[in-house]
Amino acid sequence: MSQQSFRGLGVSAHVADALAARSIHEPFAIQALALPDALAGLDVLAKSPTGSGKTLAFAVPIVERTTARDRRPSALVLVPPRELAGQVTEELRSLAPVKDLRVAAVYGGVPIKSQAAKARAAHVLVATPGRLEDLAQRKLVDLSQIRILVLDEADRMLDMGFRPQVDRIVRRLPRNRQTMFFSATLDGEVGELARAYTSSPSRLEAGAPADRTEGEIEHRFVPVSVDTKVETLVEHIRAADGLTLVFVRTKRGADRLALKLARHDVRAEALHGDLSQRTRQRALERFETGKVAVLVATDVAARGLDIDDIEHVINFDPPEEDKGYLHRTGRTGRAGRSGIAVTFVLPDQQADASRVASRLGHREQFEEAGMHTARPRLVYTSRRGRRSKW
Repeated sequence: MSQQSFRGLGVSAHVADALAARSIHEPFAIQALALPDALAGLDVLAKSPTGSGKTLAFAVPIVERTTARDRRPSALVLVPPRELAGQVTEELRSLAPVKDLRVAAVYGGVPIKSQAAKARAAHVLVATPGRLEDLAQRKLVDLSQIRILVLDEADRMLDMGFRPQVDRIVRRLPRNRQTMFFSATLDGEVGELARAYTSSPSRLEAGAPADRTEGEIEHRFVPVSVDTKVETLVEHIRAADGLTLVFVRTKRGADRLALKLARHDVRAEALHGDLSQRTRQRALERFETGKVAVLVATDVAARGLDIDDIEHVINFDPPEEDKGYLHRTGRTGRAGRSGIAVTFVLPDQQADASRVASRLGHREQFEEAGMHTARPRLVYTSRRGRRSKW
């Protein structure tokens, strides 16, 4: 944690006092790096992981650079999942009273008319791209006065396929604005997006704070059959002391697995994109508080999930790619705690699962489970341009 003070970085006394009231006295590394340029109105590209304190790195400048007299809405924060929208909104609302600002969240799963009314009255919008584009197309919210744009978790936004919606939203914004990017990576498509949306930005990079360091994660692979898969899951859940997050591929699969667990006297909540926002929030709250120890989730629903006490992550359905494996297993071993990541592997999944394990350095653990690793896939392009795999 940096030894600089918020006041020393240019934060006003009123906002610094509001932070101190929450026992936040010294900025994390990403905050110390971003605040001077962000407060000055410059564009910022920040590479920073989840849990690094990045929300305040843009929330503080938004509050400092927005007044109650500004046209509404004046600032926009785009986030990928609904759950992250709620977290960012609460962070901003903790500071907004200092400047008499209103903050509104915009996401799917709630009545659109009441949400639109709150959005029109807000100085700051925190929105998922799909619902915001819907409001803008219906002319229920005017984005022509936005002076500050933040893209939070930009890499996840692209992974979830929101690039077209983001592009259309940005075209509605004034060109003369401040733009801030916060992402776990600034390479590839994220870098292209950043270059397209910003002007002479400051490039910053910071890791997780000292008290948010990642703990050790033990990686395990378990061969299962269709007949033994659920029973094996029940055994792992009963052997766990803390919270268990179970990943499945489909929304229907999440619901069905939660019901199957109930038949084995295991209380679990399902979390996926077809649930209403109220139901999703209830499931998260029950899981986070330990009222239920098991959450069965799809990848999309679990994005942005930041709960320190998850002890086990179980891939009931193996992820299809390396990035999915890293995202899922990264939900455990947080804040310096140790964690266990378990992947169930059916016979016909062994080849693909072994390649993911080998590429990510877990080949030994895969083979210790009695399964053989497959040779890497080779891809060639023929003269006619066809791509083939062995």
